[in-house]
Amino acid sequence: MNIYGKNTVIEALKTRDDVSKIIISTSNHEMIPLVKKLIKNKNIEIQELPLNKMNQMFPKNHQGIVATVNDYQYVQLEKLIEKNQNKQHVAFVILDGLEDPHNLGAVLRTADATQMDGIIIPKNRSVSLNATVAKVSTGAIEHIDVAQVTNLASTIETLKANGYWIIGLDMEGSIDYKAQDYSGKIAVVIGSEGKGISRLVRDNCDFFVHIPMFGHVNSLNASVSASIIFYEIIRNR
Repeated sequence: MNIYGKNTVIEALKTRDDVSKIIISTSNHEMIPLVKKLIKNKNIEIQELPLNKMNQMFPKNHQGIVATVNDYQYVQLEKLIEKNQNKQHVAFVILDGLEDPHNLGAVLRTADATQMDGIIIPKNRSVSLNATVAKVSTGAIEHIDVAQVTNLASTIETLKANGYWIIGLDMEGSIDYKAQDYSGKIAVVIGSEGKGISRLVRDNCDFFVHIPMFGHVNSLNASVSASIIFYEIIRNR
């Protein structure tokens, strides 16, 4: 798989051991020395190409640098729970039906900034970790654990069995998000922009919160909603 963009590739070089090739624009003068320093003593091929050639080969926002890596690996739910079992406060994020890679990338970026402990996505009806997600996340994809599960409802049951409270972001039957207690072990559910939280997942939530809207529109982009909630979680702690 090819990933692209300055921050995305640099973070991959710093954190991954499966980068096999770097393609960089000959006009990318400030990046070439840094890349060569990062790949020193590593078995990584580097190829320098004219920018117009790269424009023909890759998406237009490649920023003059591309890396070839293995597909992104997901963490098992059990491992995610085990990794965080001794923490007093844990915040997971469950994304229910998010299909836009730009939204997922933006969520990952904010999740890293606010030190969320993991993201959970379903295998079906959801975007997966791909090059676009990596690019939008500006490298945050390398620092956030992401679990991909077959059934969100059963996943929530597993989380509850391990002491987690499930908080759904939903307008119906909910309280202002600032009034919610986010301490302890929690998982926040964010639904898709079009359909919201699915019924089975909603039935398994313990609490519901909403973000008040004061203008003419009645909803926010999923990644914007996530950002507001994430910062409230760390403020609440």
